[in-house]
Amino acid sequence: MQSIEGKVAIVTGASTGIGRGIALELAREGMVVVAAARSADKLATLVEEIEGIGGKAFAVPTDVTSERDVVALFEQTVERAGIPNLLVNNAGIADATPVEDLSLEHWHHVIDTNLTSAYLCAREAIRAMKPAGGGRIVNIGSLSAKSPRPHSMAYTASKFALEGMTRAIAFDGRDHNITCSILHPGQTRSSLVPGITDQKKDNQIDPADLGRLVVYMASLPPEIAVLDALVLPVKVPYLGRG
Repeated sequence: MQSIEGKVAIVTGASTGIGRGIALELAREGMVVVAAARSADKLATLVEEIEGIGGKAFAVPTDVTSERDVVALFEQTVERAGIPNLLVNNAGIADATPVEDLSLEHWHHVIDTNLTSAYLCAREAIRAMKPAGGGRIVNIGSLSAKSPRPHSMAYTASKFALEGMTRAIAFDGRDHNITCSILHPGQTRSSLVPGITDQKKDNQIDPADLGRLVVYMASLPPEIAVLDALVLPVKVPYLGRG
């Protein structure tokens, strides 16, 4: 394992839930965390918490579906912290719309938020990482990329496509020492569905546990990568959704 202290990580969707948990754990290990999300207030609170534990972070309010915002995110990262060593594509939304009620507009909204945003961020990360000699990208997928929920065609399609994108980036990036991984969490306490997924209950993953897994992935020697990982609460079975 190698130290990640002093290296730079961009985490999207960092203001709440899984992204927040990952940002905190990376900061505990000494990474400079660039926290990106739409909510400036929540990002400011996160930065204060990271600084309170002795970490380093700064916030860049970002709409990751906007190409202009994503380009600005990476420009600010390079200016204020340096070339990113790690990108965590975590921003996303959930959806539960029966296909017969799924409008084209809503389909585009889900795909843009969950998939196009990851493409935009990965593109800018690769543009920065190639001249620097390499880096890591970790995409946050979902159990829905393995076993879909009912009435979730747009969300499921976005997560299946994100796995395909991960493999394509890993293939294209390997000659440039750029690795790409996807982490598929099962039931996790998050803000994905307010009032439901943010309620603490049994058989649920704590975001900090996913954060520690990302720390491990980021700490691997540069010639080694975890291509994909499926993480589940023990009592929530893979088959049948639990």
